[in-house]
Parts: sequence; C-alpha cells; structure tokens
Amino acid sequence: MTMFDASHPREKPCGGGVTGRALDLVAEALDRRHLDAVSARSARFIAGQGNSNDRAPDTRCARVRLDDRALVVASRKEFDGALLAAALDAGASRKRERVGDVAVNRSGVSIRTARGTHRADLLIGADGANSLVRRRLAAMFPRDQLTVATGYFVDDVTSDEIVLEFVADPPGYIWSFPRPDHLSIGICAPADKHVRPAALRQMVAAWLARTGIAPPTATLREYSWPIPSLGRQDLDALAVAGSRWCLVGDAAGLVDPITREGIFFALASGEWAARAVGTAGWPRRYEARVRDEALAELASAARLKRGFFHPRFTRLVVRALSESAPIGHVMVDLIAGRQPYATLKRRLLRTLEFGLAWRALIGECGMRSAD
Repeated sequence: MTMFDASHPREKPCGGGVTGRALDLVAEALDRRHLDAVSARSARFIAGQGNSNDRAPDTRCARVRLDDRALVVASRKEFDGALLAAALDAGASRKRERVGDVAVNRSGVSIRTARGTHRADLLIGADGANSLVRRRLAAMFPRDQLTVATGYFVDDVTSDEIVLEFVADPPGYIWSFPRPDHLSIGICAPADKHVRPAALRQMVAAWLARTGIAPPTATLREYSWPIPSLGRQDLDALAVAGSRWCLVGDAAGLVDPITREGIFFALASGEWAARAVGTAGWPRRYEARVRDEALAELASAARLKRGFFHPRFTRLVVRALSESAPIGHVMVDLIAGRQPYATLKRRLLRTLEFGLAWRALIGECGMRSAD
C-alpha cells in the first residue's frame, strides 16, 4: 500500500478525545505507553441559554466522573504520528506528495501529483471533509451537510477535565478539551447558517473570559475546519464506494451528527476497507459493512439531533445529570462510545429514575427516539 500525504502528522482542529473503543481498534498497532495523552478524569456540563454570551440565572452545572476506559485526550499531531509510524512499520510506503487529481477507469486508477502521474489498482480516500476523492468520484458535501468547527488552541494551559456548555444559537456546544500541553477550545455551527468563523470565535473568546478556564494572558492560536454532519435522508443516500474506490472517515461522512466525533469511525472504516480489499466484489462488501455498523448508529443520532440543543432540553439533561447517578453512568458510556443511540431509550427506562429519564432525555422538545 502506498500513502500519498504531504502534511501529516500535524495538529488538527478537533477536541482530540479518543474513546476507549477507538483505542481498542488500534491497541495491537499502537503502543499506548508511548502516546502522550491526558486521561480526562471528569466532564463538566453546563446548560447555557440563548447564545454563548448569555447565561440564564438558573443555569445548572453537572460534573460526572470518567473511568479510566472512557477516553484520553491526545494532540492530533502526536496521535496521527503514532498511527503513521505503525502503518510504515507494517509495510506501507509513503509519498510526500500532494494529490492534485484522481481518475478511475476500467484499467485502473490514476493519481496526479506535481511530480507526475501514478497508477494503482484501487483507491481509498481518507482525505477529510473536503475530500478530493469524493469530489471527483461521488459528490462533494453541500453546505447543509457540513458544520464549521472553529476556536483556539490555548498554549501552556491544560487540565484533567472536559468542559461542555450547550448553546442554542447557533445550536451546538462550546468545548474545552485538555491536551498534554494545551487546551483545544471551540464551537461547532451549521455551515448553512450565515455565521462567520470570526464571529463564532468571538463567542468562544467571550466564553473564555466568562469562565476563566484560561488566563487572560494565554496565547491563543485560532483554527477553523469543516466537519460532516449528515441527517437521516443524507445517510440513506450516502455514497461511500464504487468500482475501484472507497471513502473512509470524514471523507465518507462517518461523523456523529450530535457530538461531531469522528475518530472512532475513521479508524473502524479504515479497518473495514483494509479487510475488504482483495476480496471478490470488495467495494460492495465494504459498503454493506459501513451501512450495517456505522450508518445505522449515525441514523439513530440523527433522529435525536433536531431537538438536542434546545435550551429546555439541555437544562433538563444537566439537571438529570446532577440528580441521578444512574443517568450519569449512561452519559459516561455515551462519551466513551459504549452506549449506542439505538438502545439509549431502553437503558434509560431501566434506571430507577424512570420519570426523570423519560422527561429529560426522551420526552421533551418534540424529539423522536430510537428504540
């Protein structure tokens, strides 16, 4: 296998939370002892009101303890570098060339870079939300299927706590994730909303000043990046493979539409593609596995997405977390990726706080739930 990559490893604009189930996928290839990462010990949830510059007088906070298997927070440069080294050790080769164009025909694949045209039998596109492979061989994501993640890396400040504040305008949340030598702080907003990244970063800066998570003198490095965020109909029509090619990770659109977490399905889809390649009818085999193991779960999240960031709903969620230990356990498992959306309702109904669970997490804001 030959990888065309002119830029990795590099820092990336994401929280950097790597769930336990994601780490399990690469446990054999990646020596976790050599991965510089923060083990988050707790997550603090804040119910905001309106937009991130306002806070209702009755705003609640809740803190849940995270177990050792929930997740670690890593620098993406560090984490991706470890994965790259593992791939090279396993026999992959790398060309430090930026791909300018790709084409597929009956005889094979052509990959054009500034140094010439390369030939291959098949092509795997792992090139993110702005995927060239997707643009050439399927269709680029329209703006209403994208969110914009923007914010700051805050140098020389870290913690052992994740902080999330839900906001309704734009619908989403502001986050602070503690990496080994800095904080990754940002916000996501739908790309089809006419909100400029600079205005979103102003909201994040105001949030930083209000919460005091970072000192006023801290160095802020800004970032912006698109993330796929697909609805149910989008997922039903999603193209992830064709003759001699397939897409993995963000390029395939395999991102949780609520949390915008994509590391797990990026790793999982890469493994599925590797196992399918070389078998008879491999693109169809790969596509079937994506639909069975990823799209069903993402569709369950998409069913909940519409009302998830409604202020009434998020206040009830935070109240439930502050009053119910069993619901806190459910939230920890959601963060760790151990609790599928598809069985969320069933598990909540098994808690002793039946009424609170139903009212806070299922029955409000006109939300539809998965059984």
